[in-house]
Order: sequence, then C-alpha cells, then structure tokens
Amino acid sequence: MIVNGFLPRLHNAGIPANLLYSNYFSTYIERDVRLLTNIKNLTQFENFIRLLAGRIGQVVNLSSLSNDVGVSSTTLANWLSILEASFIIYRLPPYHSNMRKRITKSPKLYFVETGLAAWLLGIETPEQCIRDPLFGKIFENMVVMDLIKQRVNKGYDPRLFFYRDAKGHEVDLIFDQQRVPYPIEIKSAMTWNDQFSKGIKWFQSANESSGKGAVVYSGDIEFDRETYVVRNYHSDILTQFELNG
Repeated sequence: MIVNGFLPRLHNAGIPANLLYSNYFSTYIERDVRLLTNIKNLTQFENFIRLLAGRIGQVVNLSSLSNDVGVSSTTLANWLSILEASFIIYRLPPYHSNMRKRITKSPKLYFVETGLAAWLLGIETPEQCIRDPLFGKIFENMVVMDLIKQRVNKGYDPRLFFYRDAKGHEVDLIFDQQRVPYPIEIKSAMTWNDQFSKGIKWFQSANESSGKGAVVYSGDIEFDRETYVVRNYHSDILTQFELNG
C-alpha cells in the first residue's frame, strides 16, 4: 500500500507504480509548477521536494534546508505553500489548548500520496520499504493521511494535530473533538509492545480533559484497555470512538 499508493490511475489502468509516479512528478514539475508560480530554477525546486521526502513526520527546519538547497528560507517557505496548495504535502499543525499558540508553532510535514514519497526516496518494492530507515515514518504518513481523508470526505474539518512539548513528550496525533483531545499513537511494528502506549499515558496524566487513546499498528491482535484501545491500521479509529461529528 505504501509503495503503490492510492492514485486512481494506478488501480484503474494497472500502470506500474514507478512509471506512474515518474510521469506524475515530471508533469507536476514541468507544467503545474510553472502555472502556479514563476520558479526560475526548477532543479532546485525538485531537489527541495526530494529532501522533504526524507523529512516525513518531522518539523521542517527551513534554515537547514536553505543551506542544502541553496536558496533563502523565505523562498523555501513560499515553495512549501505551493506544494501544499497543489496537494503534494500536508502540514499537520501542533496541538495547543491556546488557539493562538496552535497557529504560531511549526507544523509537521507529510506527503498527501505515500506512493510519491516512496518513489522520491527510491523505494521500489515492499521488501525494500520495510528495510528502509524511514519505514516507521512513511507508515505513520499513510495512517495520518488516511484519517485526514476520512474526515474531509465526510465534510468535516480534520481537527487532527500532533503534540510535542519542550521536555520531549510527544504524541503522534491528537484528535480534538468538542475541546476533548483524544491521543493516538502510530507504530509500524507487527508485534505489540506495552511501550507503544507510553505517550498516551503521559498525555492523559498531564491533561485531565483527555479522552480515551488509541494505538494504531500493523499487527493483527486488537484489544481494549481502560484508557486506550489497540487496533490494526485497517480499522476505522475515529468511528471506533464515535468522534465523527
């Protein structure tokens, strides 16, 4: 699923994933980008996208990327907006109970299409994907975007965020429903480990208003505990909590 991605033409016409994403990327760079903005050096823009693929699930440091790409961080910020407007990337905002903080802190970056991200990283087979150092982050990317698409397709605001504080506490996703935050952790492992719920437990202990949590992983064993549930990534987590309104 990660390597092939979810573009309709891949499934309807049976086009090989590597060929489809090669053509898709070339068309995007050569035609769509020129329509959206006047980028003089398309090679630098292409390199920028490839570097972003290596930073999936991270808070992007534009100053660092500026040195790697060879353009100003102001230009890169503009390029990020172009990539978001053309549905190449998605910026997941951080969670704060204070709305002003929510819009001033840096977001995490994901690719809308995991197949494109895998192609940009040179991943061609499922076996190669599993061995890749970024497998965990690409798996996280797939789950995050699937949950976002579920919400958007139902006509709702995604209301999905990530949590990270100055002391290093993190939760992959926070679903904010009627001011109740529901923590969700995402793990690519197929074998359950109690440590997977560590972030959820901390968040719940630090936030009295927190709802029940969920751990999404690639294993088949599903079960419920008092403060969280464990589900395979195929499960509809948001419906599980009846949080669709």
